[in-house]
Amino acid sequence: MSETFEYLLRLGDSALILGHRVSEWCGHGPYLEEDIALANTALDLIGQATLWLEYAAEVEGKGRSADDLAYLRDAHEYRNLLLVERPNGDFGQTIMRQFLFDAYMVPLLDRLSAHDDPRIAEIAAKTAKETAYHLERSLDLCVRLGDGTEQSHARMQAALDDLWPYTGEMFLGDAVDAAMGVDPSALREAWLATVRQLETAGTLALPDSEYAHKGGRSGQHSEHLGYVLAEMQWLQRSNPGAAW
Repeated sequence: MSETFEYLLRLGDSALILGHRVSEWCGHGPYLEEDIALANTALDLIGQATLWLEYAAEVEGKGRSADDLAYLRDAHEYRNLLLVERPNGDFGQTIMRQFLFDAYMVPLLDRLSAHDDPRIAEIAAKTAKETAYHLERSLDLCVRLGDGTEQSHARMQAALDDLWPYTGEMFLGDAVDAAMGVDPSALREAWLATVRQLETAGTLALPDSEYAHKGGRSGQHSEHLGYVLAEMQWLQRSNPGAAW
């Protein structure tokens, strides 16, 4: 299995699983405007996943489509970050997860926009604009809620503490990253510069733990991914080849 295929799966799967997670809020948002905003974010992420997985299917060259990769793989074949499969929890948990992911993806896509592979560079440049907007929005909400009421502050701090151990995986490189010419550890400072705004503007305390849950990018997932896939893949699995 080529490093390019593996790397494309990592990008596509993280966008796909987070998109599905965020879509679970559709019809359940705290107010109408935010309900629509969450649905739009989910659509953006699933659209990005489609671009990455379409290219992954082409690189693999086995006749599979983006839909096949999305709906006909088992959990151990997914390469998404553990962070994105974490449960939604309350609204604060969802927005904090989105922010931590967005703050990572913005510098990564900037790096990939200059990649030697023109297709990767093209997709990265196309998705970078959406991701920059996602970051602007998620940061604003995290700051407002962190520096808001006593209750909102407590919820955002609890969300940050809970999700922090899942952020370290984003910066752990391996042979696939090296083959693609990407050093994840080099993205950490840019990510931290953004995340520190939670302290300066959001009055939240960044955890000092360096422990990092890992394994998602190599197919070792939490039990949560199984539940996501069971819901996401149900129609395709029960009615193979179903179409409107």
